[in-house]
This record gives sequence, C-alpha cells and structure tokens, in this order.
Amino acid sequence: MFRLEEEFRLLIERGGESFETTRSYNNGNGELTEDNSNLLFDDSDEDDHDYSDSEIPVAQRLSNYDVIIDALPSGIINDLHEIAKRMVVSGSGKECSHVYSSFRREFLEESLSRLGLGKLSNEEVQKMQWQELEDEIDKWIKAANVSLRILFPSERRLCDRVFYGLGSVSDLSFMEVCRGAVVQILNFADAIAIGSRSPERLFKVLDLFETMRDLMPEFEFNFSDQYCLVLRNDALGIWKRLGEAIRGIFMELENLIRRDPAKAPVPRGGLHPITRYVMNYLRAACRSRESLELVFEESVNVAPSKDSTLSSLSVQMAWIMELLESNLEVKAKIYGDTALCSVFLMNNERYIVQKVKDSELGLLLGDDWIRKHTAKIKQYLSSYQRSSWNKLLGVLRADSSPVAANVGGKSMSMKDRIKAFNSQFEEIYKSHSQWIIFDEQLRNELRNSLYNLVMPAYRNFIARFQNAPDVGRHADRYIKYTLEDIGTQINELFEGVNGSAGGRK
Repeated sequence: MFRLEEEFRLLIERGGESFETTRSYNNGNGELTEDNSNLLFDDSDEDDHDYSDSEIPVAQRLSNYDVIIDALPSGIINDLHEIAKRMVVSGSGKECSHVYSSFRREFLEESLSRLGLGKLSNEEVQKMQWQELEDEIDKWIKAANVSLRILFPSERRLCDRVFYGLGSVSDLSFMEVCRGAVVQILNFADAIAIGSRSPERLFKVLDLFETMRDLMPEFEFNFSDQYCLVLRNDALGIWKRLGEAIRGIFMELENLIRRDPAKAPVPRGGLHPITRYVMNYLRAACRSRESLELVFEESVNVAPSKDSTLSSLSVQMAWIMELLESNLEVKAKIYGDTALCSVFLMNNERYIVQKVKDSELGLLLGDDWIRKHTAKIKQYLSSYQRSSWNKLLGVLRADSSPVAANVGGKSMSMKDRIKAFNSQFEEIYKSHSQWIIFDEQLRNELRNSLYNLVMPAYRNFIARFQNAPDVGRHADRYIKYTLEDIGTQINELFEGVNGSAGGRK
C-alpha cells in the first residue's frame, strides 16, 4: 500500500507539469465538438519568465467560460484510476484520497493566487482603504467566476475519472480539494458583507451580490453531493448577508439625510448639494433595479405602504424621497424670506421630479407620485407669487375712485400709488434677479405666470392714472416704467445676476 501510495503521488506530480484545456463549441450542425489547446495560458511572453519545471500553471483572464481543464493526461488518469481502485479495495481509500486532494488543493490555491485573490483575514479586509478594497473586489469577481465556472468543474471531472466506480471516495476527495478555495472565496465576500455600511460602498457590494446571485447555480451544480452541503449552505448564507448589507447601506443613507444639518442657506435659493447627491445616487442604484427588487423583497424593515400594489423597493424609494423632502423643508426655513424659501423648494422639487421621470425611479414610484410632486412645484410657485407680488398688485388694484389703495390706515392718492409701485417693483427686481431658477422650463413658466399676473393690472392702472384728475397732463413725470420695461425686466428675473431695475429716464 505504501508503494502504491508513492506511485500514486508521483503520477499526480508528473502529470501536473503540463495539461491541456478543452473548449466545447457548436460546429454549426447542432453538434458539440472539442477544441484542445492551451486556452487558459498566455504563451506570448513565456520567454520573459523563468518558470521552474515544478511550477503549477494557472488560468489567465478569459472572455467566456466554456472551458474545461484536462488537468492530467488521459494515460496518467487511467493509471491513477487503477491504483485508486486497488487502494480502495484494500481499505486504503482514505490515504489515497488524502494524497490526491493534497496535490490538487495546491493547484487551486496557486491558481487563486495568480488570479489575484489573496488570503485576507476579516480584520485585514476591514482595515483596508475603500479605494484599495474596490480593486480587491474586482479581482474577487474575476477569480470567483473562473473558479466556479472553470476550475471547480474541471476538478469535479478529474475526480470522477480518477475515482470512477469507487462510490463516495470521489465526492469526498472533491470536497477536500475544493473546500479551502471555496472558503477563501466566501470569506472575502463575508468580510465585505459584515463591513462598513457607508453609502459609497453600495455599488461594489451590489457587484458582489450580483456575482453571487449569478454563481449560485454553479454552487448548486458543482457541490451537489452530501459532503459539499455545508459549502452550498455557506454560499447561500453569505449571498443573503450581502443582501442584508445592501439594506443596511440604504438605512445609512436615510440616516445621512436625516443628519444633514440646516446650516447656511444655499445662495440665491439654488439646488442643495444633498438633493443632487441623493437623486444621482438613487438613479445610479436603480440601474441594478432587478437586484434591488430581490434584496428588498426579503426585507420587512421599510415604512408601511398605503398601496399594497407597490413593491418593497418602490416603498423604500418613496420613503427616501419623503425623508429628503422633509429635510429640504427644514433647510428652507433658514432663509427667513418666504418668497426665497419658495424659490428654493421649487428648484429642489423640480430637480427631484426630473430625475425621477428620466430614470428607473419613475417606473418604481409611478405616475401618481410624479403628478403629486409636480403639483407641489405649482404650489411653491403660487406661494412665491403671493408672498412677493400680492402687495405690489394691491397698489395697482383696480378701482373707479382716485384713492383706492390703503396703507397703514391712510388712503393713497394715485400719485402716491405709482410712487409706491415704482419703489416696490425696483426692490423686487433688484433682489429677485439675483435669485436663480436653474431649470429653464420652470424659469420660463414662472416668468410667464408673473407677466400674466402683473401686466394686465399695470396696464389698467396706467390707463386710470393718466385720466386721474389730480395727475392731469403731467402723468409722464410719474410713470417710471413703460409696459415694455415691465415685460423686459420680468424676463430678466431668476438669472442669478446682480439686478438693477432700469426704467424710462
């Protein structure tokens, strides 16, 4: 038995010095054929390396995975099978399996190393800078795909050939060969899953989650026997923990929105950075909508939905939108000017709605959500007009008497009223031309609304002013702004530039 064991060992070592790969492909006639070539290895620069005879060859980067490694020549496999058969029959199957699995395990370990997957402990992963960890995740994804789609199936095939007809020895040997590599692959994914929940990590964690999702059939296929049950279960558990990590990242995003302080107001009532960040973040996240749907279907830790037809992901997105809008309403109060507060909310709500309409968010939140929040923009527009232009319109209020307006309990003459209008319009123009409406369509809508609001009232007032008995033929002395001046300056509002109301000289 000792001599057979040594012969078994020597055959494996000698056979492992060179091997071929087999790529199966369709020949166009519906038949699968095989192309034997050294597909996994790059011979272009072999002269630049001083590889020793004992160095184990490993896989290079591939564009597809329809490859099986013939890790040992067929003749050696046949000899190994004959030796294994005798050892098992003689009661030394355990020793035979140990020799076999030890050598093949080294091959897998070296292959993972060459693929860039190091043996990192949980602590080492947690201490790594995120940028460095992103590179490690990219390496992991490639290594995991090559391992599950090429290396492990190849080892399964080799085991089945060497231990053909020898019962559970083949399954046990395969488990012993692959266990270390599988644990190495899963440990890294697990370290990411239990790591930081910083929102910036979402997209790479999603990459890991999607890779594990795509590889779960490979885990089921490669590790289908009873000895590998624990490996299948571990893979499934870590995949689910990655889903938990994604939900945790969204919870941290919620906390980030809640904690974002209302400090200095955004200049000119413009777009707040938190709005831009959250909306672009969610748009990018929803490119992986299918994966996120899968993640949140298993979650019960989201706000309850009033509409049971909404998916869990839709509820989650609506909840984040609600948090963002509540945060913006708090920030709007620090302006102290109701009109500027309305401009700020208009800008930010418009940005939110546009980002929703132009992305997967629109499908998740639905048309009713978009209509409701478009209506909020109109409410903010109306609030702006009431808070800043109603007083001005009060001065122009149509009335048949020459003294209609009343300020501070005192009636105003027509001359006083036009002076008040000139002063108030100049003040509004000076401040509101410095404010900004970033969206061109919204800016034009607001200007048109103001034009239709102010121009008819001013036109009627000027007509009455020119015919007022206390004005007489000197009306032009008091009319600072023509109708054309008013229209021009309304069209100059919300450009975000310093304003100076010009008028008729």
